[in-house]
Amino acid sequence: MSKGKVFITGGSGFLGINLIRRLLEENYKIISLDLLPFDYEDCKDKIEWIVGDIRDKAMVDKCTDGADYVIHCAAALPLYKKEDIFSTDIDGSRNVVESAYEHKVKRFIQISTTAVYGIPDHHPLYETDKLDGVGPYGVAKIEAEKVCALYREKGLVTSIIRPKSFIGPERLGVFAMFYEWAKDGHGFPMIGSGKNQYQFLDVDDLCDAIILCMTLDKEKVNDVFNIGAKEFTTMKEDYQAVLDYAGHGKKIKGFPAKPAIWALRILEAMHLSPLYKWVYETACEDSFVSIEKAEKMLGFKPKYSNKDALLRNYKWYLENYKKYEGKTGVNHRVPWKQGILKIVKKFY
Repeated sequence: MSKGKVFITGGSGFLGINLIRRLLEENYKIISLDLLPFDYEDCKDKIEWIVGDIRDKAMVDKCTDGADYVIHCAAALPLYKKEDIFSTDIDGSRNVVESAYEHKVKRFIQISTTAVYGIPDHHPLYETDKLDGVGPYGVAKIEAEKVCALYREKGLVTSIIRPKSFIGPERLGVFAMFYEWAKDGHGFPMIGSGKNQYQFLDVDDLCDAIILCMTLDKEKVNDVFNIGAKEFTTMKEDYQAVLDYAGHGKKIKGFPAKPAIWALRILEAMHLSPLYKWVYETACEDSFVSIEKAEKMLGFKPKYSNKDALLRNYKWYLENYKKYEGKTGVNHRVPWKQGILKIVKKFY
């Protein structure tokens, strides 16, 4: 017997497909809305999927009708144009949460990001810390959270999840570059010494948090939660685990932070780098959040450490990279263009 119907925005994406597989195992009915076709052969015939845009309110309403839960995963990522980020991540989010309210769904879950904290001056970060968006993406995600909070005040049970950068099966994007270099027997440059602590998150653990927000008492979930790995070491040590697994004897090599950041600023302005400001400005700094609130209120217990998550993603990459050769884009489903860094690869 079905546990209910779930409307997922961005179902064709990296988080979307992992979440859909989990929810199918849990016996939920699924409807997905995404700009891209749902082309995963293992479950495309098990769900209802629609190609469409969350900026189209009528389309969103059609998908929300009859849904018990709405999980808003869709977003225009930092490599999109500013106008697309704002119209999708703010206006589109407003359409989704407004439709959830109008259709009286049981739960609304907004997938936000820890990028809303900007470049902080302390760690760990708590849900009560100030929000400071870096770049259009960070700004838009903060505004989207404000919209969601307004509907919570109106009575819609609303969970806002702020995940750290999450990885796992189906994740490509900027990580595909690192995995390609590891596979091909190259070392990897790191901004700064690599001794900073940088927390990741396995997508399966993120799915656990989402399901907890769907199923626990509404008094527990009607809030904001940081979600991240429990166990992580330094950036250099965690990434080195992948190079060690690759077996070529290569190492992570640190590079002085200030000149690297200035070079990347120039390359980004020239559209020659796959990295955007929030990535390269924080890559040499500590970046981790407290998950104490989620542990206490949701009973959240992450299963994967940073190393576990990186290796799980890398093993999936080794089994699937040939499917994506020659393909690039601006979402997590495909590798991002390496730009001038493809030349840098030769020196590592």
